[in-house]
Amino acid sequence: MIEKRGLQIVDRDDDGVDRAFRADVLTGLREPQKAVPARWLYDDAGSRLFEDITRIPEYYPTRAETEILEAQSTEFAEQVGSGRAVVEFGSGSSVKTPLLLRAIEPAAYVPLDISGDFLRMAAEDLARKFPGLPVHPVEADFMREVALPGAVADMPKLGFFPGSTIGNMVPRTAVDLLRTMRATLGEKSKLLIGMDLVKDRAVLEAAYDDAAGVTAQFNLNLARRINRELGGTIPVDDLRHEARWNDSFARIEMHLVARRDMTFEIAGEWFSLARGETIHTENSHKFKRRSANMLLLAGGWTPVRRWLDSRRRFSLILAEATIARSAP
Repeated sequence: MIEKRGLQIVDRDDDGVDRAFRADVLTGLREPQKAVPARWLYDDAGSRLFEDITRIPEYYPTRAETEILEAQSTEFAEQVGSGRAVVEFGSGSSVKTPLLLRAIEPAAYVPLDISGDFLRMAAEDLARKFPGLPVHPVEADFMREVALPGAVADMPKLGFFPGSTIGNMVPRTAVDLLRTMRATLGEKSKLLIGMDLVKDRAVLEAAYDDAAGVTAQFNLNLARRINRELGGTIPVDDLRHEARWNDSFARIEMHLVARRDMTFEIAGEWFSLARGETIHTENSHKFKRRSANMLLLAGGWTPVRRWLDSRRRFSLILAEATIARSAP
């Protein structure tokens, strides 16, 4: 069965199962280091849990990024200019997105998100806050090039990718996404992107393993989703959440750790985890100025401006679509 969502097509089997989700889960769990791509953390329940994460005391990125957006609104307006269609890769935050929209006077807003219900709620919320602003939600996997609505086709574009989501990807995938964003947005477009910064290990680990256990529930929700959507039998209560700093790769890693030896079934296939073995569910890479610039340049974007919060924990970077050249 092929289900059309907005301008995108989601491939589902006769039982309504997302084929891409099933393929990613089965492929990842067959590997020596079992892993599931982080994008599957964000079903409707996962998206709501992540919104909860942004409000916990230990999780500083949202507060730091919001501080930048509040403090630098005049500069954003000067650097971006008015009249652009803001294309947000991921449904708009109820806090950050309005700050940007108020600063730059856009001509339209296009939120892209793979989670349909969450997308529609976010789009409706933004439409209420900005009654004169055309809002065109598109349910899509923005890891692939997206055909934008015809209403914004001729408008200059500003891509908005806050929250350091780019850090969730290994460099190869991050570069591919940046190139895809450039293809989606087109020539002469701009991109405003959040990137978290390298800092003290204890601060980083606490941000991804909060005392209230919200991040743990966000991580465990992936196992529950697999059970629910793929007919899995993962004993969720026998998994625990772990966040660890990997200095070699400058990233926080999230894992689901087996508390005991276990065997379970997913989509008719059997898997085993030994006690202490993990399913790697997310990376959150942290950047320094040069590594951030190198990533953007590799993805077809030229950095033009960088802002930091007052405690120098987080960065927002404005980049322009790099003009193709035949020689250095």
